[in-house]
Amino acid sequence: MMSEGDAIIERMYECMDLFSEATNAWFKHAFNAPTEAQRLAWPAIRSGENVLVVAPTGSGKTLCAFLSAIDRLMTKEGDDLLRTSGGGDGTAESDCNAKKRKPVRGVKVLYISPLKALGVDVAKNLQAPLAGIAGQCEAMGLPSPKVSVGIRSGDTTPQERRRIVSHPPDILVTTPESLFLLLTSKARRILSAVDTVIVDEVHAIAGSKRGAHLALSLERLESLAGRSVQRIGLSATVEPPAEAARFLGGTRPVRVIRPESHPDMDLKVVEPLSAMRDPVSDDAGRRAGAVKLPNRHTTHISGVSPAMEALAERKGLTSGGGDEHTSRVSTGGSVWPAIERSVLDEVLKHHTTLVFVNSRGLAEKLTARLNDLYAQLRTSRKTGSETAVKADAGWDALSDRRLGRTALSVSDNASQPESTASDSTQPYPDLGSPEGREGFAKHYDSVVGSTTMLVSSHADADAIAMAHHGSVSKDRRKQIEEQLKRGQLRCVVATSSLELGIDMGSVDLVIQIAPPLSVSSGLQRVGRADHKVGGVSHALFYPITREQIIGTAASIECMRSGDIETLTIPCNPLDVLAQQTVAAAAMDDLKPDDWYVTVRKAAPFEDLDRTMFDAVMGMMTGAYNGEDFSAFRPPLQYNEEAGLISARPGAQRLAVTSGGTIPDRGTYTVVLPEEGSGPGPRKVGELDEEMVYESRVGDVITLGTSTWQIQEITRDRVVVVPAPGRTARLPFWHGEGDGRDAAFGRSQGRFIRDMAQGLRAEVSDGIAGDKTSRFDTTTIARLRRDGLDDNAIGNLADLLAEQRAATGTIPNDRELVVERCQDEEGDWRVIVHSPYGRRVHEPWAMAITTRIKQRYGFDGQVYAADDGIIIRLPDGDGNLPIRELLLFDTEELQRIIGTQVGESVLYAARFRECAARSLFLPRANPGRRVPLWQQRLRAAQLLNAARTRKNFPLLLETARECLQDVYDLPALKHVMSGLRSGVISLSETVTETPSPFAENMLFGYVGAVMYQYDVPQAERSTQLLSMDPEVLERLLGATDMASLLDAGVIAQIGKELAGRTFWNDLDETDIAGRVARYAKTHGPFTADQMIAELGLDAVQGVRMLDELHTKGELLKGHFVDDAAGADANGSDDSASERSPRQTPQQWLHKDVFRRIRALSLAKARKAIKPVEPAVYQAFLLDRQGVGPVGGARYEGVDGLMRVIEQLEGIYLNASVWESSVFPARVRDYQPSMLDELLASGDVVWVGSKINGSNAKEAGGIAFHPADSRLLTKPGEQSQNNAYSAGTMTVPETILAALSNGGAFHARQLSTAAKAIWQEHAEVNVNPETGEIILPAWGESQFEEALWSLVWQGKVTNSSFAPVRALAQGTVSARAPRTAARRRVRIHVSTPATLGGLWSAVDSSRTSPMAIPDQTDDTAGKPTAGIEEYDIALIESLLDRYGVIAAPLIDKEQVAGGFSGLYPVLKRMEEHGNLVRGMFVKGFGAAQFAGRDTVDALRGDDEARSQSCVALDVTDPANLTGSAITWPEQHHMKPARRAESVIVLDHGMPVLFAVPKSHRIVSFTDDERILQPACTELAYALQHQSKGSVSFAEMNGESLKERNEYRRLLHAAGCVDSPQGMKLYG
Repeated sequence: MMSEGDAIIERMYECMDLFSEATNAWFKHAFNAPTEAQRLAWPAIRSGENVLVVAPTGSGKTLCAFLSAIDRLMTKEGDDLLRTSGGGDGTAESDCNAKKRKPVRGVKVLYISPLKALGVDVAKNLQAPLAGIAGQCEAMGLPSPKVSVGIRSGDTTPQERRRIVSHPPDILVTTPESLFLLLTSKARRILSAVDTVIVDEVHAIAGSKRGAHLALSLERLESLAGRSVQRIGLSATVEPPAEAARFLGGTRPVRVIRPESHPDMDLKVVEPLSAMRDPVSDDAGRRAGAVKLPNRHTTHISGVSPAMEALAERKGLTSGGGDEHTSRVSTGGSVWPAIERSVLDEVLKHHTTLVFVNSRGLAEKLTARLNDLYAQLRTSRKTGSETAVKADAGWDALSDRRLGRTALSVSDNASQPESTASDSTQPYPDLGSPEGREGFAKHYDSVVGSTTMLVSSHADADAIAMAHHGSVSKDRRKQIEEQLKRGQLRCVVATSSLELGIDMGSVDLVIQIAPPLSVSSGLQRVGRADHKVGGVSHALFYPITREQIIGTAASIECMRSGDIETLTIPCNPLDVLAQQTVAAAAMDDLKPDDWYVTVRKAAPFEDLDRTMFDAVMGMMTGAYNGEDFSAFRPPLQYNEEAGLISARPGAQRLAVTSGGTIPDRGTYTVVLPEEGSGPGPRKVGELDEEMVYESRVGDVITLGTSTWQIQEITRDRVVVVPAPGRTARLPFWHGEGDGRDAAFGRSQGRFIRDMAQGLRAEVSDGIAGDKTSRFDTTTIARLRRDGLDDNAIGNLADLLAEQRAATGTIPNDRELVVERCQDEEGDWRVIVHSPYGRRVHEPWAMAITTRIKQRYGFDGQVYAADDGIIIRLPDGDGNLPIRELLLFDTEELQRIIGTQVGESVLYAARFRECAARSLFLPRANPGRRVPLWQQRLRAAQLLNAARTRKNFPLLLETARECLQDVYDLPALKHVMSGLRSGVISLSETVTETPSPFAENMLFGYVGAVMYQYDVPQAERSTQLLSMDPEVLERLLGATDMASLLDAGVIAQIGKELAGRTFWNDLDETDIAGRVARYAKTHGPFTADQMIAELGLDAVQGVRMLDELHTKGELLKGHFVDDAAGADANGSDDSASERSPRQTPQQWLHKDVFRRIRALSLAKARKAIKPVEPAVYQAFLLDRQGVGPVGGARYEGVDGLMRVIEQLEGIYLNASVWESSVFPARVRDYQPSMLDELLASGDVVWVGSKINGSNAKEAGGIAFHPADSRLLTKPGEQSQNNAYSAGTMTVPETILAALSNGGAFHARQLSTAAKAIWQEHAEVNVNPETGEIILPAWGESQFEEALWSLVWQGKVTNSSFAPVRALAQGTVSARAPRTAARRRVRIHVSTPATLGGLWSAVDSSRTSPMAIPDQTDDTAGKPTAGIEEYDIALIESLLDRYGVIAAPLIDKEQVAGGFSGLYPVLKRMEEHGNLVRGMFVKGFGAAQFAGRDTVDALRGDDEARSQSCVALDVTDPANLTGSAITWPEQHHMKPARRAESVIVLDHGMPVLFAVPKSHRIVSFTDDERILQPACTELAYALQHQSKGSVSFAEMNGESLKERNEYRRLLHAAGCVDSPQGMKLYG
């Protein structure tokens, strides 16, 4: 008797009876049972119905769609597999012609994927069922036809495409764009046999113009087949399914298969910090796995009573452990260190982890951070550091398994207690402050595993994560995906690039940083974990701010309930219709009526009005003709007599080369205005088009680290002016996506309303310590089901309680709140709190702006965000009736927005995209897109012409796209109706400081604090100090504010306050008055200081401080270091004895803080301004270690090696190196030091000479470390080794002799080269005697050829002596003078110019000491080699100059110039290795530098050398005459020629001397500056010259006559001479 379980299984397998016996047997062998989706869908699919399968990821949808078609293909007779195309070009023909045609095999199953990578995965996965069923057929003795699978996408090679046409596969995997191309070519005949079309990930395309384009392609495909084609759609996240079914079938019925089962997901919200307001908390150490560190902020109060100790301990001012201090994570006010450590901990606990983020920049930076942490973790274990020794045995065992020492399994991880992962003894190094990181100053250390293969100091084993996003090259993405699938890569940090159904293998865990971009996006991302039938998707969500806890929790609830964003099919996209019309007409003439019927079968066009259809046909056939349209030739023509639309010549090529719907979006160039921008390049950088859409004239934006105010927005560029220190509205750090969907905004608002109702008004003392108890039990249970941990619940409770206290009402979907507050300047900020998302708020803000301008005559600054709208009003207009400004009649709203959109940048940009889709902006070259500036120019011409015609289709389509696709005008109208009817209430409130919700919109903590160390100190201080004082105190009050406030300002204000007097004395018993007066008259002070000076009881004093803090009168935190604090408030003997990490808690009155903040902000804004060129020149001298004679920084051989590393690749005159450059940096320089480095193989010199035909004249010399990547450019070595097999020149024979490596004496090299010469040279025969005449070989010829190779940079020497000899003109050893008198046999020595050992420059890299650190991944890849060379060049330039700007690149004469390096510089900026800004005045708008370098450049120049410095004018440390212009003077035209000397004082040029022409010129008349400059000039010339130097004139005046210049030179050591003044060496 059958058991109940067997009966259930039998019922589940009933659907398998629909398939053949072989297919049935294979399936039962491969799977346990059909899934619910398969069981419901297969009967409908087998019956030939159109089917939409909506089921969770991992439910077997793909096999569900394919198996029926595979079964038919595998079990039919071989003859049935051959099917004629039914008309090669799709036209009907006579039976006679059909019989003559040879049967053609065609595609039977067409699979369409929106992603190429997904299609590749599907094609690969199809091999299993095909091979399995074929095997079953053979086992059963049945015929098993071979079913072929082909892929046709943008990556398919031309050869493969031709093979597909000549031998069509049975199953073709393609993309919507490739299907369009097939249908618009002769290859479409292979599609006439299609009987099944499978559209995967329907939700990803149905709501866009790409989907509308595909819908028309499917209609064209069905017309080509001449019969109905079964359509099967697949999706995991689509709502409502009926709309997706309508898209799939058009006017045809579609059956929706949607199992009741929901995806099995394990979702948790992780918050490592218990108080996100105060990242430096005790709990951070436990949850983030940080190292225990002494707490620099822990209060230590000496000499107090036991009662005071108890009070302080209860208040949390001291630890209960006696002298031990509380452990805290040094995060500097950022939640990121805690999140990064927690994420790494989760990665180490799992085999494979996918981390999803919402922007490409964050993907790169988080990847770098994870790799840094992991590398230091491994280093700490290898070195047995003190931290690792303290770890307990449980951690060691877990770490061994995590680091791959034993096999890691899921069961092993599960057996570990959760406390292990968050144990405070985990050996993580503290990376809160990068200044403390080992190797932080290296330029590219942290980018291991990022997109660009730019690998530096990390070993492969230390790279645990790789970044994957749209900017990563195709090959690199494929490599990362393969490594993850094979289990070779532990973690991938990705954006939406891995979101859709790509098979990433066995992924154990998905981590989402910040809320997902949408609910459907979240479902797709979570579904990547355990992506298999019956799998459970494990995911962790990390909110970055407290506000994001709301979005995360609401997303999880919607994901669990399936309440995802509503799918909306575009209605009548006319540009898509225009493009498909051209494509269809290019293949066959069209009858307008028939084509209209075909078009309306597609869901996006089923409501298409005939008049609009005719307008589009007229637009494409030239009905809108005229002079304005003369530049736009219509691709089609209409034959009125025949009633046909036919294609003009070139229409097919136009459709194929310019078709598709994915727009060409790029960047707008940001430039300075032409007038008043000063010297240097005007280009600042680029802005994404989406950001330009949101910007208006007057906005302040951040680009790099500098802020700029938009002055003008043109069609192709944004003109800006510097706005140093201004707070930017939009940080140049934005995510991907169009903003929150209105439906999800409503869900989030409903969640806030429910949470507000469950929030207790007051908490009893008994449960005050448990933040989660601030919600009622029902709400807590709900949050627990949502996966929130205690920290997340506590932070959410704090946020909502603070918001309620600030505004009275917590904004939600039914209660909008208008909040007014003033900023520091007195202007009003009106914040409209609304949850409905940016797509609703942006048009609303546009209407508000228009109304303010119409009614009040000024342009109010109105900004839209996902969480509301911000309105900035001048002080006098703060009382405007806000309710009247916000409420609109729906008809008026439609009219205002429609008018304003047409005048916006958004409209112009969208019109360009519509024109391109309509084929009005054709591509001249199929393989290259038209530059955006050309597209914008032609689009502007077309727009101007179109605006003269009524109802031009593209104008209507652009307006529809802006109002429906970009903006959500219907949702805004719904909100307006709710506000007017009272369903949605609107309350107003005035706050002294912005509420928590308002803070998030106004100041954007993510942008200001997320990666705070990626910007220079001045920029960071300005960003944070620009906030309201109360907001800043809440953000950083309990952490370290000393890094923001200027210590000098604090000392200044402290002295001013100390001088204040009062007319009355307070009574001794008036404790409150005395403490308040003390606070108002002092800068930052400690409790110890106040108690001692006022003579108070400790308990009373601390209690009074707490009361004043509670009232908001006092701030507490760390405001100034002890030394500065002692200066500000009097001496403190204990300050010098106290450790910096034991800094006591400090107190500061709010009024004093406002003064300090205002002056610190002014000082920070001043510091942000570009430094003068002279300041940078002084900084550069200090950076390169240049000093006066005898005052150079470096010494010895090691110092010389450091100088060569810094100056590598610079070509200078050989004599200048040893007479000026090296001595100016190495105080004890001797030529033997250089010879030692060359002989040891540590350094290689390379020659170069541009002009001059004489090879024996010295040229320029550059030095390189032997292992430098800059020694040989990529591709040069292979070119150098390519020798002809025929006649060879003398230089070629020398290179051939050196090609196998090694070094030779000149005679050895000459002999070897001569042998090769004779072997390859042409042999002449004497015609008279028949004697063979060998080619002549001369030593002088050899020497000249050898030096010519030196100046070509191909040959070098182990000594610098030959170069010295050549420069001095010495050719050979001279014989004694007595040789002429006596007959003495003289041994002929090797000429000095040929001494040493000669070798090829390339071969110098083959020594064991010179092998660069290259990975196998980059070996042999030209692109990687070029990129590595560029990065090595940039690192060298940064080491040399600190700043990279166009004038410095021009000075270096880098191939390709600044524009050639710009893409790499920009990518390094995105990775966080460089910052961009205007750092040096006159060096252009786009400058790049390291953060530490910028801080040092702006630092106190008193620490730099104050002495005059004399340099050769060509010295790399001298910028005058190259990057910096010569000062004006009228005596001589200076030039940068070797052996001329310049004297600099504090970076300013003072003297310029040309010994060869005996002239001196000065750039100042100040004798106090000239005297030391002349002295330094004399010292330098005496040090350089072996003889005497004379000068005849100075500043045009003869030095033979008595004058002030003669007196200055005489004081410097010169003596009188007939020529003028002479200086003896």
